[in-house]
Amino acid sequence: MIVAIASGKGGTGKTTVAVNLALSLAPDPGKPASTSVHLLDCDVEEPNAALFLHPEIQQRRAVGVLVPEIDFAKCTYCGRCAEVCQYNAIAVVQQKVLFFPELCHGCGSCTLNCPEGAIRERLRASAVLERGTVGQRLSFAQGTLNVGEAMAAPVIRQLKQWAIPKRTRRALVILDAPPGTACPVVEVMSGCDMVLMVTEPTPFGLHDLRLAVQVARGEMGLPVAVVINRDGVGDRGVESFCAAEDIPVLMRIPMDRRIAEAYSDGKPMVEAIPEYHPRFRELYDRMREVAAP
Repeated sequence: MIVAIASGKGGTGKTTVAVNLALSLAPDPGKPASTSVHLLDCDVEEPNAALFLHPEIQQRRAVGVLVPEIDFAKCTYCGRCAEVCQYNAIAVVQQKVLFFPELCHGCGSCTLNCPEGAIRERLRASAVLERGTVGQRLSFAQGTLNVGEAMAAPVIRQLKQWAIPKRTRRALVILDAPPGTACPVVEVMSGCDMVLMVTEPTPFGLHDLRLAVQVARGEMGLPVAVVINRDGVGDRGVESFCAAEDIPVLMRIPMDRRIAEAYSDGKPMVEAIPEYHPRFRELYDRMREVAAP
């Protein structure tokens, strides 16, 4: 099963849920595992799951997008490359070709459409992917955008291709998504079996939850369930919304000082407060029911 842990807004606790869910389901060292667990931190602009897991990184690779490189000995300045570029990354002005790499999506249209064959592609590195293990218990991977880069979606796509196992029938793949509802979140949700929304019982939490549910369920047709974090503060707007939309609330995490202290110390909840270990395993069982066809 592949599940995206998402939220409409930042700071709701989705990384907390993703990390503790993974640790609760990861097999103990030396014991046979019925399900392999893989956690991918797909918030490539601000990855932070590693702060709690302390993984041993075993592989690194630079990734990015293929951008055009122009052979001016062949170029006739016909302007065809600029005509087909949907992102205005190329402009032809008289006898000059202007290229703006920050706008390029690496689609390859300019290369395919150049009548003179004057364009080839080269890799423009924009991020680093890393993967390894947390002890011998679970697999971990993350992507980190280079400073100043804005194209998160292609990096997330390459992270998923690199780190998700080819066969997932006996594997649980947890994708810690970035906040919001923009293209990077859509890229994370693509190919998932379900989306677990982490929200908080506040007007802001409800507003952004509505948007995220519309994307996941309305636009992408994925099953959606909710975890309410900091339960007990705010109001009951989230509860009412979930009831009206027939969205199951699978877990409630209370406003607990012990959780905040563990978080500030960089300790996973299930290790600092062992009573949460079976609760996250129960969450997984309920997630499987939601994801089942």
